[in-house]
Amino acid sequence: MRRNSKIYPADFSDVKTYPLSERMNKVGIADFALPTLEGCSVQCLIDSLPKILIGNDFRHLVSDIEKAYAKSKPVIVMMGGHVIKCGLAPVFISMMENGVITGIAMNGAASIHDFEIALIGETSEYVEANIATGKFGMWEETGRLMNTAVAVDRELGMGAALGKSLTEMGAPHRDMSILASAFRLNIPLTVHVAIGTDIIHQHPSANGAVLGEASFTDFRILVSEIAELGHGGVLINFGSAVLMPEVFLKALSLARNLRHDVTEFTTANFDMIQHYRPGENITKRANGTDGKGYAITGHHEIMIPLLASAVRESIWNSLKH
Repeated sequence: MRRNSKIYPADFSDVKTYPLSERMNKVGIADFALPTLEGCSVQCLIDSLPKILIGNDFRHLVSDIEKAYAKSKPVIVMMGGHVIKCGLAPVFISMMENGVITGIAMNGAASIHDFEIALIGETSEYVEANIATGKFGMWEETGRLMNTAVAVDRELGMGAALGKSLTEMGAPHRDMSILASAFRLNIPLTVHVAIGTDIIHQHPSANGAVLGEASFTDFRILVSEIAELGHGGVLINFGSAVLMPEVFLKALSLARNLRHDVTEFTTANFDMIQHYRPGENITKRANGTDGKGYAITGHHEIMIPLLASAVRESIWNSLKH
């Protein structure tokens, strides 16, 4: 057994990366969802839901989002990477373009999948095959372009830096990118990373100080957004089981510590199973006794388009009346 031996940080300078064009992917934009089209009604389905348990919760959440839109209150969406891999970017982009979603917060995985979609129209490698050879995550363009973008514009925050980079390079599928769309629409998009969790951290171009600075700027931006949630705002977490619920709880505490009245707002957690941290941080701890928290279970590729369609019709019907 070694005792008292000094361990030195690994040197990444000899890491071998590979062209993104060589990688086989599980997801392509040909499989993506479509935003709801005018005249495509889901109201009859929503009306048919039982006025019991989650049927009522879903209906109430739709109403809360519609009311937030009418009052110009924030509707903030947090998300994990699986949401992007399910092809749901067009649904979120449509809600951003229509003024429903006012802010996006994502983990590092979501930003990587979204960035790759913008670049090549595909994402999601075969981990089992590539981890055996040391190729997993070592894709040249993903690491180099994302790390460079953050280094160049770190003062903007990581989300805006990535969206700006995709826009300026003219990424061929940027219309399918939440990052690029948020930059185009001037909607705050923040990226929250834990060093070592994302494939771009494996690359020679990775700089922990830069990533930390940019993501910390995004955390401060998110605090400012959450400070405006009180009295009618909505925050929804889609598919992040640990990182985003923890970021949210700290951001909420900071906003209240800075004497913002962040009470009487709505939260919801959508996931395929309900985990401990989202259940506690998102739907319970945040609201106390003066807000509402909903936990809605189901596959993202069904539940998110259903929610978006229901919200769209609810807003449309309220405007008609």
